[in-house]
Amino acid sequence: MTQHVKDTAKALGFDAVGITHAGSVGLRDRERFVRWLEAGNNAGMRYMARNCDKRMNPGLLLEGAKSIVCVAINYNPPEMEAQSSVVPTGRVADFALYDDYHDFIRLRLRRLAEAIRTAVVPQSCEFKICVDSVPLLERTIAQRAGLGFVAVNHGLIHPELGCKILLGELITTAELVPDEPMDRPCIGCMKCVRVCPTGALGRDGTFDAGKCISYLTIEHKGEVGPELAAKVGDRLFGCDECMNCCPHQLNVPVAANPDFRIHSERRAISLQDILNWTQGDFDRAFGGSPVGRIGLERLKKNARICLANQQRI
Repeated sequence: MTQHVKDTAKALGFDAVGITHAGSVGLRDRERFVRWLEAGNNAGMRYMARNCDKRMNPGLLLEGAKSIVCVAINYNPPEMEAQSSVVPTGRVADFALYDDYHDFIRLRLRRLAEAIRTAVVPQSCEFKICVDSVPLLERTIAQRAGLGFVAVNHGLIHPELGCKILLGELITTAELVPDEPMDRPCIGCMKCVRVCPTGALGRDGTFDAGKCISYLTIEHKGEVGPELAAKVGDRLFGCDECMNCCPHQLNVPVAANPDFRIHSERRAISLQDILNWTQGDFDRAFGGSPVGRIGLERLKKNARICLANQQRI
C-alpha cells in the first residue's frame, strides 16, 4: 500500500514524496517555534501565533489521523539570457513565474486521496489536504518524512532537487509505513546570511520575517519604511537571494513537469505599465498566478518602491 501511494504520487507529477506519522513534532522544534514567536519575528503574520497546538501536532487537524504524505514539486526555472530594457522593470521570485502552485498541488493531492481511498476499500479512510492555508510546521514535517533538511535560510533542501521546491501534505487515517527522517545538517557556509539584502537571516539560525523582502512584498499590507524599501531593489514579488547563493542549488535539475507551466514573460515587467494597469490588465497578466493573490493595489505599491529605487541609481 505504501509503495502504491508513492508510485501514484510520482505518476501525478510530484517530484518527491515521503511519508511520516501524524504525531507531534519534537520538543526542540516546538521550542524553536515558540522562541521565534516570542521574539516577534513573525512580524505582521499574526495567524502564525494562532492554532499553535495544531501547528505542532498535525494529528489534531484530522480525527483519527495516522499518516502524512508529504510531496514536493521542483520549480527551478531554466536559465534565460537577460534582456536589456530601456524602461525600468521589476522581477518576481522564481516560483511566481509558474501557475499558482496552490491549485496545482491541491488538485493532485485530491487525486492521490481518491487513489488511496480506492485501494483501501472496503475500509473507511479520511483525508485533509494541506497547501499553505492549514496551520502546519510543514518543513519540519517534511524533514521527518525524509524529503530534505531545514537549512540556515529556513528553506527545505532536497538532496537532489535543491531548495526551489514547493510543498504539500495529505493527512490521512490510512496507516502507511513512515520513511526515515532526513538526518543531515546544513553545511553552514553562511552564504545565505551574507547575501540577504536586509539582514533577515542570523548566523545563529534566527529569521526576522519583518526584514525579509518576500514578506515585505507578499505578506505585508502596510507601507514599507524607507530603509528597507531601498533594499527591495527591483523585486516586485518575493526574493530568491538566499536560495540562488546556496551550494545545494548547484547542478540541480530544471523543473520538467509540462503541466506546471512557466510564464517567461514575467521575468521582467515594465514598472510604469503596472502603475497604469486596470484591474483587467492585472487579471490578464497574473490571473492564476501566485501574484494574483496580493491584488493590484499592493502590486502597484511594490512597483512604486522598485521604480523609486531605480531612479536613485
